[in-house]
Amino acid sequence: INSRLKWTGILSRFRRTPGRFMMRLRIPNGIVKADTLRLFADTIEPYGDELGVMDITTRQNIQLRGLTLEDGADLTKALHADHNMTSFQSALDNARNVVGSPLAGLDDLELVDTRPIANAINDLISLDKETGERGNPQWGNLPRKFNIAISGGRDDFAHTYINDIGLDPVPHQDGRIGFNVVVGGYMSIKRVAESVPLGLWVPADPYSVTALCEAILRIFRDEGNRKDRQKARLMWLVEDMGVEEYSKAIKAEVESYGRGVVLEEAQPHETGAFERRELLGVHAQADEGLRRVGVHVPAGRLSVEEARHVADLADRYSEGEVRLTVEQNFILPNVPADSIDALLQEPALTMGRLAVDPGNVKGPMVSCTGAQFCPLAIIETKTVAERVMAKVDALVEAPKPVRVHWTGCPNSCGQVQAADIGLMGAPAKRKNDEGKMKAVAGANIFLGGTIGEGGHLALDPHMKNVPIDDEDEIAGVIAGLMKENFGAVDRVEVPKEVAMSR
Repeated sequence: INSRLKWTGILSRFRRTPGRFMMRLRIPNGIVKADTLRLFADTIEPYGDELGVMDITTRQNIQLRGLTLEDGADLTKALHADHNMTSFQSALDNARNVVGSPLAGLDDLELVDTRPIANAINDLISLDKETGERGNPQWGNLPRKFNIAISGGRDDFAHTYINDIGLDPVPHQDGRIGFNVVVGGYMSIKRVAESVPLGLWVPADPYSVTALCEAILRIFRDEGNRKDRQKARLMWLVEDMGVEEYSKAIKAEVESYGRGVVLEEAQPHETGAFERRELLGVHAQADEGLRRVGVHVPAGRLSVEEARHVADLADRYSEGEVRLTVEQNFILPNVPADSIDALLQEPALTMGRLAVDPGNVKGPMVSCTGAQFCPLAIIETKTVAERVMAKVDALVEAPKPVRVHWTGCPNSCGQVQAADIGLMGAPAKRKNDEGKMKAVAGANIFLGGTIGEGGHLALDPHMKNVPIDDEDEIAGVIAGLMKENFGAVDRVEVPKEVAMSR
């Protein structure tokens, strides 16, 4: 029964919260409406502040916590009937939420609007063509979970290089826009791997891209490793076949469909200088009269009250639309320029946890679920990360955002290998009052992962088995790494009498 529930996106969390479930949604391209956020808030409100929370994930998605099984069923019916959304096939060995550009349709530097493509791939995966209902058995039993990401421009806000299928937008020599295809990126206990170029280019339209994805999924489903789950991700199949032979197999599979889709040789990437842009804060859009406003959600966690505040802000300023990011924050798109001052003065953004300008230390924080709810986590992450990063912010200031990621175990759902500084739950020890070594919460610390165009992973820990039970101490360690590697400097404490005179 538990496995069947996972197929519907409802996961038991009995080891941490007996009798309670987590529901993982499918939100292609991370776009959600205000009324849907209110539905989520209404659903989890009865469970109280500790259990009833909403987490934004590193796949532009939402996970709802504290649910009973009965309420999960009612929510599923409402999502299917009124919100064109589902939780089906969001867990177990299925293709997970399709990630796209959070700036799709807003950006003057955009190469591809990822929204229609993300929706088409989501329908390929989770919509039964025969019944027209959510839940597609054709792709419901893959050898292992499967991730797809579509980048809209050179910023690569989707992080294509750590996905099983990554679509990087590149103009063809004849001027058409399409994607170079990379495959096999993933993170797990067994292995962490960057994607590899497939040497193929596909036109950037839903029809062509879904044919490509179908071909990759079909070969993975039927020929992937089902004997060893630690070697069942797509990269192992690619390596077993060899990149060149695998690429030929994908091309032949697409041709066998007889749909007129032609995969061509990969096209050269633009090589001029380019700096990845920021998503938090107020920024111009392609339409000069509109702005996008990125809002920081500490550790990606929203309370019921905060979720309702986000929905209210969306209704007032962004036509009811909210866009989630893989950094676990959200964007209010299409805000009229003359409404920005009013938005920035909203109590929801000035008197609580949510912030438009959180700074370069706290703002880029990312965290996995942690031991509060996840049975695999070695350490608690979300609440600890929020407290520790506030302490780090009080110690230092940085000239540019420093991305600190926290993950509770080597599965690395918090993607620590991609972080500037990444903390992964690990065993640690320190002396107690009697001078004996005792086990405490600890972490391995990774350093130097990069994102955006040409992103790379930090595969080996920079420091191992570092105690984190003393939050002041680990805050000092992180602050030190920021000063040594990312140009951070100590904050200058302004004397009270000087501060009062200003």
